[in-house]
Amino acid sequence: MMTLVSIVVTSYNKALYLEQAVKSVLAQTYSNIECIIIDDGSTDNTQEIVKELIAKYPHVQYFFKPNGGISSARNFGNSKANGEWIQFLDADDWIHEDKIRNQLECLQKFANQEVFAYSDYQRVYVDKSNQITKRISNQVGNSSREDLINRLLICPDFLASSPFPLLQQAMLFKKTIFDKYQFNENLKACEDRELMIDLLIHDIPFFYTPMLGAYYRKHAANLTDNGLLMRESYVRYFEIVKHKHQDLINLNTDSLNLLIEKTIELKDNHLLSRVSKLIKFPIHILDGKLKISNPFMLKAFYTIRLALPNFLIYKHLRGPRSQKIFAWLSK
Repeated sequence: MMTLVSIVVTSYNKALYLEQAVKSVLAQTYSNIECIIIDDGSTDNTQEIVKELIAKYPHVQYFFKPNGGISSARNFGNSKANGEWIQFLDADDWIHEDKIRNQLECLQKFANQEVFAYSDYQRVYVDKSNQITKRISNQVGNSSREDLINRLLICPDFLASSPFPLLQQAMLFKKTIFDKYQFNENLKACEDRELMIDLLIHDIPFFYTPMLGAYYRKHAANLTDNGLLMRESYVRYFEIVKHKHQDLINLNTDSLNLLIEKTIELKDNHLLSRVSKLIKFPIHILDGKLKISNPFMLKAFYTIRLALPNFLIYKHLRGPRSQKIFAWLSK
């Protein structure tokens, strides 16, 4: 008998994209699938779209819950899933028609273990009219546990020379994993990184499926484009890592240094105070030109920074006139 796979489609105000996500689930070449839509308190026309979908596909399940964020929606979806295997899919993304079949072929011989699979994926960039402007395929490849952990500690992703390796949309899990582990509902972003660090640290087996398994849509409403939310999430993520896995915190020096730089530039004293408790001194800021040896020096520099206009410290914040003045002075 074919084992049941649950695909949980989480949506918050993503009515525009929901139908494509659901159709990609129902088009799977592996047939024993349940499709569960979790509406995380949407205020757009998501419910109207869902009614149309259920009229066409009565076996699609729908659950509404108050808004609680992506972690809350995924955890709730897991509680409604009946499958032996589970996949999470954001409503603005979609999956390859052979994804589940190919990943199950890798995993079925490990049916009695807690295990997960991951695959390559493609970033699909769209404009305001939802027209595709660019596609970038990310070949993750077969990585070691140590390499995956190290990469998960690098954020933002532009600091790394490799793509983000464990995109949720490109993964398939043995559902019993979630009897012990959950997405952290205190995180608005980076929840996938935090969960995967836990699984890797606890030696959950994993397998790489060499295929473009998922398509991640990049558009104006992506949470990852919300700078304030992402900075808060990065700091909270690193705080959790330090609390749960003390020996890992020194692996993310570049990320923490960048956060220090950004919080100073934006005069965010609250986040600066939190990040300063995570870093190991000395650090180098302002393109490596200034060495900060201890928390007292950091506080002193921040006090000076508050008194100086932006253009005196940061090149990228100088207007054309300021650039000309600095060019003349440099001569």
